Amino acid sequence: MNTFLMASVAAAMTLMATGSVAAQEKPGFKDTPMLPGGQWRVHDADRPAPVVVAPAATPGGPPADAVVLFDGRSLDAWKPDRIAWPIADGALTIPSRAKSGGENNLVSKQSFGDVQMHLEFRSPNPPTKTSQDRGNSGIWFMQRYELQILDGSQNPTYADGTVGAVYGWKPPLVNAARRPGEWQTYDIVFERPRFAADGSLLRPAYVTALLNGVLVQNHQAMLGTTNWRHVAAYTAHADAAPIQLQDHDSPVSFRNIWVRPLTEAAIAQDLKKDGK
Repeated sequence: MNTFLMASVAAAMTLMATGSVAAQEKPGFKDTPMLPGGQWRVHDADRPAPVVVAPAATPGGPPADAVVLFDGRSLDAWKPDRIAWPIADGALTIPSRAKSGGENNLVSKQSFGDVQMHLEFRSPNPPTKTSQDRGNSGIWFMQRYELQILDGSQNPTYADGTVGAVYGWKPPLVNAARRPGEWQTYDIVFERPRFAADGSLLRPAYVTALLNGVLVQNHQAMLGTTNWRHVAAYTAHADAAPIQLQDHDSPVSFRNIWVRPLTEAAIAQDLKKDGK
């Protein structure tokens, strides 16, 4: 009988006797095959345990390691192009161009690269416009790469410009939009692009997005900096840059915005052919 099995039997006997099981100090194995990469074995006893992060008390809330960008009370984490976006009833809303004097995007003071993001938005109700002029905004990661916000409920428009689209490139997998006036949720993982020292592209940006809990982009490669009526293209830039909420002259509202900066370990990696 091997050591692990003996420990399991002992634990089972303890459970029958006391109703509880004492945790093993270092459960796992040291005689199993090596995994790709040559660092850890299958079920390796010495492999570090995941860092503990306390989740939010309520669904959609920020976990313990999140950077809260908007909690319903303050715009301290942001700077507008022109004037502050007004806050009422725990939500901030894009002001009219007449008040702001022109395009008035909201830009985070902090810069980010790879992130997990949660954001809630609401299109104006009743709608007064159509297509791209109805509930239009957008999340611009690194102020370059846009995931579209639009009123997508019974609002025909071009497919790569509706809500859930990588604007100008990939339509959403499905239309999961709620009706105008209802709060909607985005949960997004954005992986920044990687550039070589000479500025050439090593790896594109990727985005995974769930709209109202429904997958609309699945690790989708992005073509480059979002560009209206043109094909997007990459230009080398820093590893971190601000997040921008777009003013598209529509009174879209936002609440509960937070991000989690991601480590390299969180970035999807393909296995090499040699398994290393």
